[in-house]
Amino acid sequence: MTLVPVDYGHHGSILPEQERDEGIMWPSFWKIHILWLGLAVLAVLVFVHNFYQLENLDHDTGLKWLIDDDNQQSSSQATKISRKLYCGYEHQVLSKREQREEESLFAAIQWPRPPKNKIPFVKSTDPSHSNFVILNPYTHFRVGDQLEVLVYVKDYEGKPKQYGGDYLLTRIHSAHLKAGAIGRVVDYQNGSYRIFFTLLWPGEITVSVSLVHPSEGIQVLQRLREERPDRVYFKSLFKSGSVSETTVCNVCLPGDMPVCNFTDLYTGEPWFCYKPRKLSCATRTSHYKGGYQKDLLTSEETLLFQSDVNIKVPIFSSGPDRVIVRPLGNAEMDNLERSQSPDVFPSGYYYQDEWRPRTQWIQHFNKSSDITECLQGKVIHLFGDSTVRQWFEYLTSFLPDLVELNLGSPKNVGPFMSVDIKHNILLKFRCHGPPIRFTTVFSSELHYIANELNRIVGGRNTVIAITIWSHFSTFPVEVYIRRLRNIRRSVVRLLDRSPKTLVIIRTANVQELGPEVSLFNSDWYSYQLDTVMRKMFSGIGVYFVDAWEMSLAHYLPHKLHPEEVIVKNQLDAFLSLVCPPETYYSLLRGIHSQMWSLLL
Repeated sequence: MTLVPVDYGHHGSILPEQERDEGIMWPSFWKIHILWLGLAVLAVLVFVHNFYQLENLDHDTGLKWLIDDDNQQSSSQATKISRKLYCGYEHQVLSKREQREEESLFAAIQWPRPPKNKIPFVKSTDPSHSNFVILNPYTHFRVGDQLEVLVYVKDYEGKPKQYGGDYLLTRIHSAHLKAGAIGRVVDYQNGSYRIFFTLLWPGEITVSVSLVHPSEGIQVLQRLREERPDRVYFKSLFKSGSVSETTVCNVCLPGDMPVCNFTDLYTGEPWFCYKPRKLSCATRTSHYKGGYQKDLLTSEETLLFQSDVNIKVPIFSSGPDRVIVRPLGNAEMDNLERSQSPDVFPSGYYYQDEWRPRTQWIQHFNKSSDITECLQGKVIHLFGDSTVRQWFEYLTSFLPDLVELNLGSPKNVGPFMSVDIKHNILLKFRCHGPPIRFTTVFSSELHYIANELNRIVGGRNTVIAITIWSHFSTFPVEVYIRRLRNIRRSVVRLLDRSPKTLVIIRTANVQELGPEVSLFNSDWYSYQLDTVMRKMFSGIGVYFVDAWEMSLAHYLPHKLHPEEVIVKNQLDAFLSLVCPPETYYSLLRGIHSQMWSLLL
C-alpha cells in the first residue's frame, strides 16, 4: 500500500488528488511566466539601444589602445576616449621584430640634451660669438680629398660651451660655378664640432656653416613633439540638408567628449573627430587644417627662437673660409663620381646648376621631347604632399602634349590627372591621408597611400613616387613609423606580385624658418623624419631621389616648395631612374638582388 502525501489547503481540509496536483503546478507556472516576461522586456530594451547605436556602429579595428580600456565599450564611431591628453603609441601591439626596428630607429635619431632642463638664455649658443676654422687651409687640395673644419660654439657671454646638441647645416660652394655640396657634422658633445667635406670640383671653394637651432632650442622642440602634438589641429564639416556643424579632429583627441571614429579599417590608421551635437558621424563631408595653437612657449623659451639671432644664422670663420682645389684627370674623375656604395656621402653635388649624383648615372632632360620619349607608355602615380605635387605641376606645364583633365578637384589639393593620348602617358597625383594640412579636402578623397598601392596592379610600365614627411612633424615619431610601416608593407606586396614596378621615394627637404614655423615644421623635425624614412625603406628594392641634399646644397634660399631649378634637377634624377642606361639598370638590379638574398 502506497502512502500519498496530502495538502490540507487553507482551511485544513483534505483536497482531492487532482486539486492537489493543480495547487502544486500553478505557482511554478506563474514563476516561469514572469521570468519569460522579464527576458522579453530586457530583449526589447537591448534592441532599442542597439537600434539607437546602429548609425554609429564601426567594425573592430583592433586599436583598443586608442580607447579608454576601463570603459570596455564596443569600437563604435560614437564613443569616449581616455582622459589622457594624447593617445600614446606605446600601447601599440608590436611584434618582436617591430620592437627591435623601433628601438634601432630611435637610436638613429637620438639627440644630445643639455645637462639641465632649464638653462638661462645667456648660456645658450650664440652664433655671433661662435666660429669655425679650416684645418690646413693652405694645403694643396685635389678633387676627391677630404676637407676638415672645426666649429667652436660659445654662449652670449662669450664663454665656451661644455656640451653639444646644436643643429648645424653646412655646405661648400663656388658661386661662379653654381656648384655646391653638403658636409657631414660630428658632434663631440663638448662645445666643438668637426665637419667633413669631400672636395668634388676644382677651383676656389668656400665653406659655410649655419646654426639652425641651439641645443637649448632643440630641447624645446623635443618637448613640444611629445607634450603638444595637438599644436596643429584639424577640422571636419558635417552636413545634412540645411544643418551643418564643424568639429575638431586629430589622430587623438583630449577630453571626455564623444568622438567619431574614422580609423581606417584596412591599415588601422587612427583618426577621430569630436562628434557633432545634432548630426551623425556619417554626415562628414570634408577635412581641412584648423590652425595652429598659440602661446606654446614660456617667455624664456621664446628667446631661443628669434630670426637673425639664433634661427639659421651663419657662423663665421676665425680665419680663411675658402680653399683652392686642383683638378684630376678625366679617368680619375669617372672613378670618383661613379661610386657603387649606396652609403656614399654626400650623395651628389651641383655643378653649373646641374645635380650630379655619385651613386647613379644621370641624364639631364632639358627638352620636353626627351621626357615624353622616356615616359611614353607609362602610368605614373605620385602620392604624398605638396612637394611631390610640384613634380606633377612641372611635368604638366613642361610637356606640350600632356593635358590636365578637369576633375573638379580643389586647387592645390587634388586628386589631379594629366593625359597624353598621343604618347599613351597617364600622370596622376593624390595627397596622402590625414594628417594633411591642406585646405578643404572632401572626405571621400582622403585615401591612405597603403590602400592605393594595394589597388595598383603594377608592371614594367608602372612608376610610383612617394613622399610623406612634412605633415607629421608635430607628432610623436611613433605616429610616423606606423604610417611608414603600412606603406612599406604595401610596397613589398606590390613588388612581390609585380617585381618590375618602379617605386621611388622622394626624401624631405629644408625650408625657410622663422620663430613660428620652427615650432611646427623645423628642419630639425624634417631631418629626424627623413632619417627614419631612409632607414625604413632601405633594402626593399625602392630607389631614392635625395631632395634633402638637392635643397641644402643649392645656393637659392631654402623653401618648403623649392624653386623650379631644384625641382627640375629632382625630376632629372627621377627620370634617370625611369629610363636609365641599360648597363646601369642591370647593375642596380644586381645590387638589389643581392640585398634580397641577404634579407631572405
